[in-house]
Amino acid sequence: MSAEVIVNHIGHAVADLDRSRRFWTGAFDFEVVKELDAPDEGTSQLLGIPAPVGLHAVYLRRGDFILELLHYADAGLEARPTRIMNEPGLTHISLLVDDLDARLERVRTLGGTVLTETRIGDYAILVLDPDGQRVELLTHWERPGYIGSS
Repeated sequence: MSAEVIVNHIGHAVADLDRSRRFWTGAFDFEVVKELDAPDEGTSQLLGIPAPVGLHAVYLRRGDFILELLHYADAGLEARPTRIMNEPGLTHISLLVDDLDARLERVRTLGGTVLTETRIGDYAILVLDPDGQRVELLTHWERPGYIGSS
């Protein structure tokens, strides 16, 4: 007998929690569903970050998707080179939007960056959130036949 597996959330470390909250709620209509201050002892052990950590997390929801914004008040963020799309690991978040140009304006207004050179007509484009996280915006998408099929 196998145990059920349910995707809980995706974590995203951010430099400025208020700015990121404004960006994700304003640009893409996420809603704040929970906030917590995590205790240093357990957080340090779980995440492998030396204490003090000072983690404050904000959980945002859009439909069934939960995005956790992680802000490390004491541990801070480690500087890393810009991720590229063919680097191992998670590369981007993809969102389906109704009006691409309206969303791009909201992204710009809320501190994001529009990567204009990635635009494919009115179908797709990549943007960066204020912390450099890639977000793919699509105006339509058909699921491959094997997704959601029995």
